[in-house]
Amino acid sequence: MSVGILGAGAFGTSLSIALSTPNKKLILWTKNHDTVKSVQEVRENRRRLPGYILPKQIIVTNDIAQIKDCSIVLIAVPTQQLRSLVELHGSILKGKILVACCKGFEVSTGLGPTAILEIVSKKTAVLTGPSFASDLASGFPTALTVASKVEGLAKYIQKELGTEILRLYWSDDPIGAELGGALKNVIAIGCGVTIGAGYGSSSRAALMTRGYSEIVNIAPYFGAKPETLFGLSGLGDLSLTCMSSESRNYQYGLALGKQQSFDKNITVEGVSTSSAIILKAKEFEIDTPVMAAINNLVLDKVSLKHAIQNLLSRPQRQE
Repeated sequence: MSVGILGAGAFGTSLSIALSTPNKKLILWTKNHDTVKSVQEVRENRRRLPGYILPKQIIVTNDIAQIKDCSIVLIAVPTQQLRSLVELHGSILKGKILVACCKGFEVSTGLGPTAILEIVSKKTAVLTGPSFASDLASGFPTALTVASKVEGLAKYIQKELGTEILRLYWSDDPIGAELGGALKNVIAIGCGVTIGAGYGSSSRAALMTRGYSEIVNIAPYFGAKPETLFGLSGLGDLSLTCMSSESRNYQYGLALGKQQSFDKNITVEGVSTSSAIILKAKEFEIDTPVMAAINNLVLDKVSLKHAIQNLLSRPQRQE
């Protein structure tokens, strides 16, 4: 079978490596000409994933027409770029099985990735869970969730894409899976801030736990199942992102806590997601103090000192 991957960032590139098997034709697309040239010359994406060799059977191209015969297309571009990609290449993507491999909500609409993909196809799913690009590319055993509301689609994708080292669990709750993958980035920023400011691991554990509680509480308002957040796409992804220095969102929070600058070229999905979720929380009239504090910090509305004071001065109550 043929599988297309749109987006040759670190995660898209690592997915192509992890999914590469003798019986699969893999096409990795990127609009970046330098990336295509690098891979064609040395089989390495030196810009986004240096140190990992792409198998020869992976075709790397900036001609998106080459995915026209792919039965499954994985889309690994930042969520804020997803709509423009879909609108620009809708004629090629129309009617295909489209799997979102990005996390977050579109700031302008509050929509998740699968809802945006439904502009061109009703056969949509999301692939999410605890997975660093370097781990996937290294061949380390990894477990992810593939979720779709289309009956039987998640099971089909599980069967076609699962490998010995990439274990896929299917779900019929794409909204819950997207919610976990998006909101864990917000909490990861807060955890990075906590450590960067020197408050220690106990404070990080407290913030992570209370943030997770907010995620679970808000899930039903989106039409998600709270139990989805107990799995890989929720607690699993949250644990990885909040406790590892490999996480871009955690790194960003760490710099914020240390009051240091951060590379603006690095995508930090949690920043835009924090604004999107606060708008939704206000719409639903839900109290989300942890995520609100993180949003205020990333928007530079409050100082770190005041953000901490605001959280600690809240009335004590039953858990």
